Amino acid sequence: MDRQEKETLERIMQIEREQARRRDNPLARYNTGRKKHKKQIAFHKCKKRNRWVFGGNRSGKTECGAVECIWMARGIHPYRKNRKDVFGWVVSLSQQVQRDVAQKKILHYLPSEWIEEIVMLSGKRGSPSGVVDQIRIRNVFGGISVIGFKSCDQGREKFQGASLDFVWFDEEPPEDIYEECRMRVLDREGDIFGTMTPLKGLTFLFDEIYMNKGGNPEVWYEFMEWDDNPFLKKSEIKLLSSSMDEKELQSRRYGKFCVSEGLVYPEFDENVHVIPPFEIPFEWQDMISIDPGLNNPLSAHWYCVDYDGNVYVVAEHYEAKRDIGYHAAKIKEISARLGWHTDGMGRIRALIDSAANQRTLASSKSVSELFYEQGINVNANVNKDLFAGIARVKSYLKGENGVPKLYVFEGCVNLIRELKGYFWGSGDVPKKKDDHSLDELRYYLMTKPHNSAPEKPPTAVQRDKARLMRRIRARRGN
Repeated sequence: MDRQEKETLERIMQIEREQARRRDNPLARYNTGRKKHKKQIAFHKCKKRNRWVFGGNRSGKTECGAVECIWMARGIHPYRKNRKDVFGWVVSLSQQVQRDVAQKKILHYLPSEWIEEIVMLSGKRGSPSGVVDQIRIRNVFGGISVIGFKSCDQGREKFQGASLDFVWFDEEPPEDIYEECRMRVLDREGDIFGTMTPLKGLTFLFDEIYMNKGGNPEVWYEFMEWDDNPFLKKSEIKLLSSSMDEKELQSRRYGKFCVSEGLVYPEFDENVHVIPPFEIPFEWQDMISIDPGLNNPLSAHWYCVDYDGNVYVVAEHYEAKRDIGYHAAKIKEISARLGWHTDGMGRIRALIDSAANQRTLASSKSVSELFYEQGINVNANVNKDLFAGIARVKSYLKGENGVPKLYVFEGCVNLIRELKGYFWGSGDVPKKKDDHSLDELRYYLMTKPHNSAPEKPPTAVQRDKARLMRRIRARRGN
């Protein structure tokens, strides 16, 4: 055997040894086989600094947190800038939960040859009752990274002082501990990530993360359910689902926030119905819908319809404590930016709540009249039937054959927020709170024929004729 043959044989043997090592290394096999958990990959790829997975039991959410911690500590994250001497915390609800879940999962994925030292808080290393304090990991850039373990039952004071690169919350923490951990990652511009099954109803994380009421651009979340996990058998999913009531299914299977009164629009899925903006053809422009407000917010949205009857909400004006002159100017400004159509007199047309026709002691003119004087021709003849309107919105969210017929541009943040947080109250009616955008959405959709066949698209000649007529009107100043 000559030298070249020996070198070739040695390379083959090295490859075989590496393949054997990987077969015994769960981390090397994580999402690399024929079956891949797409939502786990989406979590790891996300570059935002406050990421959460709301997942059902056995949906694969805990693996996200454990692998993320190891990648960061080892300095081998495939989607982020890596560094050495990383320091992070894993936060569990109690030491027992830490031992049985997060600690166990990290040790499962962490190759033993990467471990410099394991510092025990109680018990012996490898003991079923042992509780880990720290795992010191050899970083590929040199130095040592540390994964520390904390439990919420220690109290807020135990979470002070440290400067961290990341915190992983395994299940939902108390609010004071969450806020303290946010301070711990501040100076290092570190990451917060959490994996949880929302069993406690509408807690602070519902507002902080799911609703994102503060408008934090670094917040990201994903729902993860049993069907998302390619390693769960369909027969087991069906069997377990049949034994749960609807409320339990929502939280334990789908990872959804669930309360006794329930969401009005559970059909709304931000990952499906919210889309990036795109240039809308002029012929799709349909109507503006307004829910007036002075002390309450005035909500206005611009609606377009394609030739298949799909509705697109393309722009938003939402503001409180302003007069009609201000709102009219804003509506004109947004309309000009969109190149929005006008009537033969150059006025903008809009639907509005019929209450806008009423005159008050504070004004001799109605809201409708004031808008008209500002060049906005409002039509207050709208169908305000609450339950028929809700049913119509639901039908557009569901669509036909699983394909929705209502889409919202990302910039319409208030409409998105209201759709996500609209709950039934007492007396089988929705809670009258944060529904200004939803009201004018109902007004608009109630004007649309329900499940009607799409109109025939205009011909090129018809489109050119319409454009010519608009230019003539513009030159005449009409």
